[in-house]
Amino acid sequence: MSGGKQKNGGDQPGDKMTVSQVWPEVERAECLARGAALKWASVVFCRPEHLERLGQYRKRESQRTASVHTRLKSMVQSYLEGVGWGLEQLREARSELRAVSQTLIKAEDEADRNEDGVKALERLREVSANHSQLLAAVSNLPRLYSVHSTVLETERLVESRRLLEAHARLMELERWQDDILWQLHAPAGKSRHALSAEDEELVTKYFSGVGQLVEALGKELWAVVSSALALARQNPTPFVSAVRIVEREEALDRALQEERGEGGCSSRPLPVGRPRGWRARFFEVLEEAVSARFRSVSYMHTRGPGLAGHLSALQHGIMADLATVRHLLEHCVPPHYRLTAAYLRASHLCLRAHLAQVSSWDLESGEIFAVLNWVLHIYSSPEMMGDPELAAQLDKEELEPLISVEGLEQLQSKYVQRVRKSVSGWMLKALQVELQDWHRDQEPDTDHEGFYQTSLPTIITQMLEENARVALMISDSLRDQTVQMGLYEMENLLNRFREALVEFGNEHRRDPAGSTSKFYLHYLLASISNCIMLKKSTESLQRQQSSRSSCRFSRIPPNPLAALDRAVRRACRLVMDQLLLDLQPHLPVLLTRPWLAQGDPTPKLCRVLERHLELYGRVQPPCRQRLQEEAQWSMVVEYVRALMQKKLVCRNAEERRQLAQQMVQDDQRFREVFSALEGDTSVPEVNPLALLPVLADFIRLKDPGMLSLEVSGLAAKYPDVSEEHVLVLLDIRGDISRDIRGAVLDALEQSAPPLPTGYRPIFTDIRVPPPTMAFCLPTAKCA
Repeated sequence: MSGGKQKNGGDQPGDKMTVSQVWPEVERAECLARGAALKWASVVFCRPEHLERLGQYRKRESQRTASVHTRLKSMVQSYLEGVGWGLEQLREARSELRAVSQTLIKAEDEADRNEDGVKALERLREVSANHSQLLAAVSNLPRLYSVHSTVLETERLVESRRLLEAHARLMELERWQDDILWQLHAPAGKSRHALSAEDEELVTKYFSGVGQLVEALGKELWAVVSSALALARQNPTPFVSAVRIVEREEALDRALQEERGEGGCSSRPLPVGRPRGWRARFFEVLEEAVSARFRSVSYMHTRGPGLAGHLSALQHGIMADLATVRHLLEHCVPPHYRLTAAYLRASHLCLRAHLAQVSSWDLESGEIFAVLNWVLHIYSSPEMMGDPELAAQLDKEELEPLISVEGLEQLQSKYVQRVRKSVSGWMLKALQVELQDWHRDQEPDTDHEGFYQTSLPTIITQMLEENARVALMISDSLRDQTVQMGLYEMENLLNRFREALVEFGNEHRRDPAGSTSKFYLHYLLASISNCIMLKKSTESLQRQQSSRSSCRFSRIPPNPLAALDRAVRRACRLVMDQLLLDLQPHLPVLLTRPWLAQGDPTPKLCRVLERHLELYGRVQPPCRQRLQEEAQWSMVVEYVRALMQKKLVCRNAEERRQLAQQMVQDDQRFREVFSALEGDTSVPEVNPLALLPVLADFIRLKDPGMLSLEVSGLAAKYPDVSEEHVLVLLDIRGDISRDIRGAVLDALEQSAPPLPTGYRPIFTDIRVPPPTMAFCLPTAKCA
């Protein structure tokens, strides 16, 4: 402080340094406190009347200040007591260090005085080391002389498979070798120095036969382990001896490693070739033996039909070996070996590799089915790995699947491709046989209900159902793929079938009197029945598919029902064409004056219709009703078309009456022919035969002024009737003036309703011939 005062005496007027000069932070804290106090006071004493409580505030702040001072004094007192205790501890430590230093000085002086005595013992130590080496050499001389004879005797024991005795001699030889190598380490204090290279080479050369014995014994051991399955059924003693030797070696390896771990650098080094790890080698040899059994199987007879037999032989061979391991070999080894589980694991790995090789072959569908069935069902069945006793030996999750999920999918895809190729070929052959049957000079075959049929739908249905049933034996997924494949092939077959029908019809039109003329219609009807049967088969296949099945062949799902409908439509169209062809010779005479006089062609038309309708009865419903309806429509359309030809124009009321009467009679005859449809619910709401009486009433009407009302009724029932059709009907009457004609056309135009939903037009198919201009001379009246 005095120094500071002298140093700063010229700068500060006081004799002592202020607190703010020693601690500048105190001044800043005091300023902050004063500012806070002023702020508090300005808030509390903002009004004069508040000064009355100044004494209360002063007393409270004095008490608070006293409390703070008390706490500060207590804290400083506690701090000072801690500093005093620390200083006392430092004084005690200094005195103890001084005593230790004096003791060390005395010990150093004592060691210097004993140095000469220690040097005198060095010679004694060297003599003791030489004596120890000579004693070891003398004690090992009998062993060294007997090494060669012991090696030869051990070799004979190994060759005669007296494995336990041979191993005992081998262990004795190895112990001699290790002892000699250890004793040759010269002592140096309490540690040992490394053996010289010359000495180690000399010992190794002298005991060279020991290493050869180890290799020979190991070879015999692994030969015994490899043939364990055969030995177990005859004489398991060699196998038991081999296991005992493996356990001795494993115990010796473990003991040497533990000794080296505990002793550190001063312990014996591990002998050459240790640890041998013969227990691990035991299981490796077991796996190699299992693999060798698989490699010994000849694959020459496993291709084709022999593959199923090969897999069956594998099953029986594996289960026979497992029975031997479980009931015989398992009792020859310690429990911790878990020999059955090890054999199961080795067999599984070999099977996995073998099946991977088999799957890589160019397999046919039957071979793929055999592999899939064996992998997915037989291998996991109670006859194999599903056996509860075997399942308890090994957790299935430890084993990878015989064939991976990707491999199974590839096999299933390959199976479906092979089946598809076969199905496509058989379908093509069946279609060729069907086409040949169409040219036979006899009627098609009939079923028990008398419906026409051929062998095509039966062959196709049985083939697809059988493939789906076989695929279901593997999995639902494969069944779905197979069914979907069958639907695609069914669609392709029906498309070809439709093309064949078109060609069949073209051939018949080119040569109506050829070999196909007699039973042409019969085979068309049989084709329609076949399509109906194929539709039932298709619907049955579609019901077998699961809702989650996906399209694997194309992005477009199969639609065989649409192809069926197209084929049926084409066949029905050909049938109607044949009906029209048979009706054609009688249609030119229809609605002519000879017809009006005699009614000649109508009975012939009815006979043609009766013959066709009788054949339509050989078609399964609902196509039978469809053909009958189409025949009805075709007959009415041709009848009205003949009327629209205006081959008969009435000249008076009597002829109109006769024409209408004859038309009503023809309607009655046609109704008798189609009487089988009266009780059928499939008859359309608009019966085409009802048109003939309406047209007859239109022609027979005596008062031409009522024709407008008649035309309105006709248009209401048949909204597709056109102005040209009405004009032809008026022309046929022959008594219509120009004014009435205009009124009738105006009534038709006003009453023509739109075509209702579901209405089948009839007049649309009937074209009216263009009017012919009457030839006349250009007279003044015409002009």
